[in-house]
Amino acid sequence: MPERITEQLLDALEVLLADPGREWYGLEIMERSELSSGTLYPILHRLVLDGWLLRTRDVESESGGPARRLYRLSGSGEQAAEQLLADRRRSSTSVPVRPRAQPAW
Repeated sequence: MPERITEQLLDALEVLLADPGREWYGLEIMERSELSSGTLYPILHRLVLDGWLLRTRDVESESGGPARRLYRLSGSGEQAAEQLLADRRRSSTSVPVRPRAQPAW
């Protein structure tokens, strides 16, 4: 289990669960989750260390740029991510918001 469960972590997991068997470039996750690189890459690193993500291989860029890493949810990471996101959905719908009472003037 990641040390800290943040909204940003959940946003990244939401992207990865959109297609759990797929290998994702960090840039794709960053764009879809709308997280900055300074936020996303530490999250990815922690998820790799925790065994939730597999950093499967380095691939040379077609443009001749630096090699890029691909990330994919592990089996246990996929199950845990699904549970966290189910908890997120439940907590966001379980507290009804009551409108403020209107002043009686």
